[in-house]
Amino acid sequence: MGMLAWVMMGLAIWHFTIWLPDRFWGGIVGALIGALLGSVAFAWIINGFSVPGRHDTHLLTALDAVPGALIGLAIVWFAGVRSARVSGHGEPGLA
Repeated sequence: MGMLAWVMMGLAIWHFTIWLPDRFWGGIVGALIGALLGSVAFAWIINGFSVPGRHDTHLLTALDAVPGALIGLAIVWFAGVRSARVSGHGEPGLA
């Protein structure tokens, strides 16, 4: 159940990327993957490489995934910005 809470929190955080310019590596799907992998990996690490079971899952279990989702989104964002600069596309509107 802890894994379900982590994935759902990553998915919830991902929904807020609609307010950001689409500079994610892989577009919106890349942002989804970054948020999900980041949330699960971070929460798994801070829970001692174990997944809380059904009776150990609380509201705070889901909140463990928030920093990981943000870190995952940041990694995918900066990878997309770097990829655009290397390929010569640069920043839109600045050419």
